[in-house]
Amino acid sequence: MNHSSLSPHWNNSTKLIVGLTMVTLVAWLLVKFQNILPPLIIMIILAYLFNPLAYFLSRKLHLPWPAAVTLVYLLVVLLLLALLTLGGVGLVQQVQSMITLIQNSLQNIPALFNSISGREINIGPFLLDLRKVDFGVLGDQLIGSIEPLLGRTGTMVGTIAGGAFNIFGWTVFVLLVSYFVLIESDGLWQGILQFNIPGYERDLELMGTQLAHIWNAFLRGQLIVMALAAAIYTVMLSFMGVNYALGLALLAGLARFVPYVGPLILWIILALVSYFQDFKIFGLEPWVYALVVVGLSWSIDMIVDNFVMPRIMASALKVHPAAVLVAAIVALDLLGILGVILAAPMLATLKLVGGYFTRKLFDLDPWEGLEEPSPQPTVREQLSLWWGAIHTKLKLR
Repeated sequence: MNHSSLSPHWNNSTKLIVGLTMVTLVAWLLVKFQNILPPLIIMIILAYLFNPLAYFLSRKLHLPWPAAVTLVYLLVVLLLLALLTLGGVGLVQQVQSMITLIQNSLQNIPALFNSISGREINIGPFLLDLRKVDFGVLGDQLIGSIEPLLGRTGTMVGTIAGGAFNIFGWTVFVLLVSYFVLIESDGLWQGILQFNIPGYERDLELMGTQLAHIWNAFLRGQLIVMALAAAIYTVMLSFMGVNYALGLALLAGLARFVPYVGPLILWIILALVSYFQDFKIFGLEPWVYALVVVGLSWSIDMIVDNFVMPRIMASALKVHPAAVLVAAIVALDLLGILGVILAAPMLATLKLVGGYFTRKLFDLDPWEGLEEPSPQPTVREQLSLWWGAIHTKLKLR
């Protein structure tokens, strides 16, 4: 018996009503449960990131898929416990002390500006006349711009420290749900998020390939860049004797997610911390010491931006940094700090999906002229690529 003939077809009006009802219901659910939206996004991302690692263990150790996934999550839990034991409390204390130091330093900025106003500084053959600069207005504007940001940062750190139990509960929830999602995926990318629309199998396959390319390039590439920047800053700041080196290095890694604004905020904080701290390496003057630290930071960022990022990220996202900055501001209001971190791939995803719907509305082939994504290099290959590029540049000089 043909069961499909027993079910009547919907006319266009019924389809429109049902479609609008579903869209309204989804929008209501997103607004109603927006507090759990970030943990659910993190859950999907974790399952996506851990998939290749579980597949690698399953293939190399000849383990069943559930056993490989369980082994991956056991390693993750042990790593989190080790990090919390070794540096979790100390890192929070460093960040809190750093924020207190910066807030106290801001109160000394007017006195600092008064001490340098009315002076003439000789830089080689050039004469810098500071008497023509209104440092009072400049100091007020600087304090007015930075204090609200630091106030929110201090509140955020205090919330993290005070709500440790709540964060622990959400962490357990995210890990458990992502664990079950990854086990049920059977090692397939498509198993993490499953969609099946009759007649659109090819479109869904191509869309999934493009989205996998975007998120794979960003998530793994950005994590590599963040970890690399944090490690380099830890070594540099420790060598220069800058206080709170670990907290500042973590901030430097997080600054990689926000173009323009992230590095600028980092440089301002580095200047304040290095200028007002008691110890100065080699007995340098405070302003010279701060200038050297900021100059080294600028050099590190230039190397990362010009040599590391292009090699690791390639052209997968194809979005302008200014557009990412705007998207980060919007996403901050929607998803908090998670929105800032994921602004770039979310913008690239919206660009891809928006282009698809736009071309479909005009009866055009949505995949015409679309570049086939090249295979993503492994972490070892990515690191070898950027190290080779830096080595070649140094040899040419």
